[in-house]
Amino acid sequence: MPADVVVHSARKVDAAGEADDFWVAFEGARIVTTGTGGGWRAQAASAASVVDAHGARLTPGFIDLHGHGAGGFAFDDGAYAISKALEVHRAHGTTRSVISLVANPVEELCRSLDAIADLAVEDPLVLGAHLEGPFLAVERKGAHNPDFLIDPSPAVVEQLIAASRGALRQITLAVERPNALEAVDVLVEAGVHVAVGHTEADQAQAQAAFDRGARLLTHVFNAMPGIGHREPGPVVAALEDERVTLELILDGVHVHPDVAKIVFGQAPGRVALITDAMAATGAADGDYKLGSLDVVVADGVARVRATDGSPGSIAGSTLTLDTALKNAVELVGLPPAAAVAALTAVPARVLGRQHELGMLAPGYAADAVLLDERWAVRAVWGAGERLG
Repeated sequence: MPADVVVHSARKVDAAGEADDFWVAFEGARIVTTGTGGGWRAQAASAASVVDAHGARLTPGFIDLHGHGAGGFAFDDGAYAISKALEVHRAHGTTRSVISLVANPVEELCRSLDAIADLAVEDPLVLGAHLEGPFLAVERKGAHNPDFLIDPSPAVVEQLIAASRGALRQITLAVERPNALEAVDVLVEAGVHVAVGHTEADQAQAQAAFDRGARLLTHVFNAMPGIGHREPGPVVAALEDERVTLELILDGVHVHPDVAKIVFGQAPGRVALITDAMAATGAADGDYKLGSLDVVVADGVARVRATDGSPGSIAGSTLTLDTALKNAVELVGLPPAAAVAALTAVPARVLGRQHELGMLAPGYAADAVLLDERWAVRAVWGAGERLG
């Protein structure tokens, strides 16, 4: 069958490496063929859309495992808010998104999970839900309301799994809380990807969770003990465990670029760049809500409004993944293929979808991003459709 879309004369960058004079052909929502040189012309003869990349970089669509909103809209506020926030992220190259929810009362979380399950059926670019609560450590709550933080009792865990109708992709746990390790067992059995995070766990407790099936560390270094020379903590546990992927917010605020370089060096191929973006992403500085908490954004940095004169906890980010990619190359010094892998192939593997997402190869999803020499987005395709 003839291709629907052909993009040619690009510099391909994906986890497999780089290639000049690259072309790709989409048929519907899938990549049907790729190549280098002039073979695209045969595909283009009957294609509905032919795009000359003029040597610009072409990458797979970005996958965000962890974000909370954008454009003045929060993912916690229902299907319309989610769709409006995703418009912002898709314009910046994020073609597939896991919808993250902050800690809220269990009944409210169940309603949100149900709405996300419906949305995931309607929109294949929505990969499901991430619960970044309510099973978090009060001492490491960050921008989560402590009134809504609870232990992962079996009844509540089962209630949340049932409410998601199979759409719960990830959950963040403070694995030192009562029942947490047993909850890991139940969640893994249900196909939920468990992340250690917002935690006071030490190295041994984190490793115990990884041994039970947890496979992620939520935004490495943030909302957890740091690396101590006598108390290595959860970061070292994750760095040493080849099974574990580490989320990283690479905005230059959450983690210093020099520290990010250490993480990439110690865990090559196991770092997933995320946004942790809140509603102010793609919007102006000012006052916002993150769940039930008041947040102030100044100079693009979001913090919980404090009443004691302190700066307040960082409350997510205003990051988009195209900026994270640029930072990975220009601030951290990663090779482009490794930087691109951190927001394409690596998160695809986390989700168990490495054979269909995250690469520019036949049989993979027709998700692609065209970027100029400064890593700014020029065009985006998701499931074969032009998004921006």
